[in-house]
Amino acid sequence: MPQHGHTHENDHGIDHENAHENAPVAGSAEFWDGRYSESTRIWSGKPNALLVREAEDLVPGRALDLGCGEGADTVWLARRGWRVTATDISTVALGRAAEHAAEAGVGERVEWQQHDFARSFPEGEFDLVSACFLHSHGDFPRERILRRAAAAVAPGGTLLVVGHAGGPSWNPEALADIHFPTPEEVLAQLELPEGGWEVLTAAEHVQPMTDPEGRPGTRPDNALRIRRVV
Repeated sequence: MPQHGHTHENDHGIDHENAHENAPVAGSAEFWDGRYSESTRIWSGKPNALLVREAEDLVPGRALDLGCGEGADTVWLARRGWRVTATDISTVALGRAAEHAAEAGVGERVEWQQHDFARSFPEGEFDLVSACFLHSHGDFPRERILRRAAAAVAPGGTLLVVGHAGGPSWNPEALADIHFPTPEEVLAQLELPEGGWEVLTAAEHVQPMTDPEGRPGTRPDNALRIRRVV
């Protein structure tokens, strides 16, 4: 998935491609640049439904989009008045996202940054930090990255963590070997100071999506939305 968790904009599904000798390391910048170079568009171009659900009533300010992919979430936020720092491990994805933002007329509201979150993280504080489908191949320190994401939230700001909760309806056992943490598990992993945060959403949602043949299906996703009180 996105790294990276690239936010997989509504077509989210972990991309398990067969590795082969001398192939780029799964989850690396080279891997994701190659993945994005395979097609002119990988994701739907629509913002993640749970981002829309959880952020549509927030007062725009500074937002951080972790794993922006082709930029659908970033464009949606910028259109609503947010100033967005959009980050991804793939320079190919960032270039494509910048084109989409320019086409939408919001390019001036976005700063694009390339980061491998296991090694670097954007500076500053934000009124919204969005980490949608921050899953990745290989040795990906997701818990440490999400703790860094929480530390980047300004007082009064919001952290939104969205992730998969299981396999799709047409193949529910497809990812049975992968543990997708519940919202409660994610909250515990954040190791937040007592009294410093308010939990606004901690729930599983069944999301509509289409199967590889274009037929209607569903997939369960988790959402954790918390607000920094102090």
